[in-house]
Amino acid sequence: MKELIEYISRSLVDEPEDVSVEEYESGRHVEIELSVAQKDMGRVIGKRGKVANAMRALLRVAAEREGKKASLDILEP
Repeated sequence: MKELIEYISRSLVDEPEDVSVEEYESGRHVEIELSVAQKDMGRVIGKRGKVANAMRALLRVAAEREGKKASLDILEP
């Protein structure tokens, strides 16, 4: 799941080397924290959060296939 979010994020931003993805797992819940360069925040979030919501939907599907629940937090650098 971490690799999925990392791949999508690096594809969207201008500075892919600044993308940082951390994964924390506790039981059946997985929390993914995404951090990108300040100037790339708009690209990752999208208008009205559409890109971020799409990434969350893909993450939920990937987690469900593994029998888990997942959440995505986008952190400010």
